[in-house]
Amino acid sequence: MYTFNGIGTDMSNLFTLSNAKTRSISSENFSGKPGMGGRATLEEGSAAAAARDLGQGWKVSPYSHIEPGETFTLADISGSGCIQHIWMTTGGKCSWRDTILRFYWDDSEIPSVECPMGDFFCCGWGKYAQVSALPVCVNPGRAFNCYWQMPFRRHARITMENRSDERLTVYYQITYTETEVPDDAAYFHAQFRRVNPLPYKDVCTIVDGIEGKGQYVGTYMAWGVNNTGWWGEGEIKFYMDGDREFPTICGTGTEDYFCGSYNFDVADENGKRQYREFTTPYSGLPQVIRPDGTYSSQQRFGLYRFHITDPIRFEHELKVTIQALGWRSGGRYLPLQDDISSVAFWYQDKPAARWPQLPDRDYLEII
Repeated sequence: MYTFNGIGTDMSNLFTLSNAKTRSISSENFSGKPGMGGRATLEEGSAAAAARDLGQGWKVSPYSHIEPGETFTLADISGSGCIQHIWMTTGGKCSWRDTILRFYWDDSEIPSVECPMGDFFCCGWGKYAQVSALPVCVNPGRAFNCYWQMPFRRHARITMENRSDERLTVYYQITYTETEVPDDAAYFHAQFRRVNPLPYKDVCTIVDGIEGKGQYVGTYMAWGVNNTGWWGEGEIKFYMDGDREFPTICGTGTEDYFCGSYNFDVADENGKRQYREFTTPYSGLPQVIRPDGTYSSQQRFGLYRFHITDPIRFEHELKVTIQALGWRSGGRYLPLQDDISSVAFWYQDKPAARWPQLPDRDYLEII
């Protein structure tokens, strides 16, 4: 008889009973074990001063501090199961580019996720933007939510590194289920890259070196335009399973890939055309940073595309690139030299992938 394992819950099976067990890790319960929440005492709790008149059980330790240069373990889970929701927010002066998330599956020493916090949650420019997608939601004010399903078979570990010179305060809750994981469940991955500026006539590599069987499920880009004019004529290309010079999948333009068209611009009531932000379950342009006429002189854009109903499946290898193209005189394409950051999201049959070294703090900094 079929027994639902509790992974992949949606409206079609929400009523189905399961033997899966729900657990949750936070600063109020670091282990996630039953009956261990809210036990912090006034002697050890991070918010002990606020709870001093009430005592144990009254929101004594709702957050954790991460000192400069420290890597903090958010979660360390043994056994098989699936992470189903992550909520977090931060306090203090730390930049989201200085806050690095890493996820490790099944005792691998190589992270399957290595990404600045803001970019992982589709806010790569260090400023809040409303995001209302299926796998990622960013809500007022600056509340990061992740709904990617992340199965593991023996072990899961999530860490946060504070690269800044300031103490970081993190509030978080990681909800997961303890359950059996099917043989065909793949491991979640996310890889961050930045190039600034993109060399003339080079293409931007979103991800390379993926080896194994899996499916590509999303792209986030923080795109900083370094000159005037339209910037989104470039094609995205997916090279898979033996492709070399030419890809199997070739898009028709940057805004087309992100499910928009015609420069993402719409005329207002006065007939003036301008970029129009939007956020939908599968794609969006949630952030447009416009010049202020003084110091904010370049346009910057945050875009996402999630392949939820149309995952890009590969058998043994995948590489993804995108061109940066504008217009020059004579109706000719202009290869751009822009500031481009990206996050690739995918699942594959191995718990870790080959990674380029994450650049240092200065290289990642957003001014």
